[in-house]
Amino acid sequence: MLDELIAYLSTLNPVTAALLAGLFTWGVTALGASAVFLFRGVNKKVLNGMLGFTGGVMIAASFWSLLSPAIDMSEGEGFTKVMPAAIGFSLGALFIFGLDKLMPHLHLNFLKSEGPKSSLHRTTLLTIAIALHNIPEGLAVGVLFGAVAAGSPDASVAGAVLLAMGIGLQNFPEGIAVSMPLRRMGLSRWKSFQYGQLSAVVEPIFAVLGAFAVGFFLPILPYALSFAAGAMIFVVIEEVVPETQQEEHSDIPILGFVLGFVVMMMMDVALG
Repeated sequence: MLDELIAYLSTLNPVTAALLAGLFTWGVTALGASAVFLFRGVNKKVLNGMLGFTGGVMIAASFWSLLSPAIDMSEGEGFTKVMPAAIGFSLGALFIFGLDKLMPHLHLNFLKSEGPKSSLHRTTLLTIAIALHNIPEGLAVGVLFGAVAAGSPDASVAGAVLLAMGIGLQNFPEGIAVSMPLRRMGLSRWKSFQYGQLSAVVEPIFAVLGAFAVGFFLPILPYALSFAAGAMIFVVIEEVVPETQQEEHSDIPILGFVLGFVVMMMMDVALG
């Protein structure tokens, strides 16, 4: 089935393929958020383990799917070869850092808000935060599809599909992590679901933008791939890791992280 999916996406315009992949990752987020209709809550240890898994997937995808190809496709030797990846990675991290300072938002623990002071409701601030942090995920998928269309030998439809699948895997617990706390705050199940799935609506948008940009500006490809990697790793360190360390049992999210990293690494290397 995976081979058939890859073959089908290979026949599509890369922007269309990127859009479908972005819609898939958005849909998995919605699936996770829909857990609010089935359960009253999720055990905190279980949720931390799932968030740790999320972090592991994102870190592995950042290297195997983004940074490594960015370095391979760069010209030159030594520092010259790695410089585009270093610059792009740094800019990606600084991009999310800048958004964090410019946009009002609330962190997953509901205790710390960042950015300018705002009268927006806490639920809106939380949704903004998760949406900001989903931008690099959509961008990463789109850039890979754009790289395939541009004829890069270091990119493949299979790799882009596996990255979308990996991001989908980590989006499921993310949807739960948003919708369940909102339900505990007193929102209805429907509104909790709406806010949970809405947090990933930026992914198909930025997937299309990423594919479109790389298709027209091939020289930026190594920078674009490493940009997405830097942004994703910034999100893991700034949001995911601190959230999983709120409880005493910090070994559970660590094991989840290791599992997520191994799963994504195996998918990317063995299947990509």
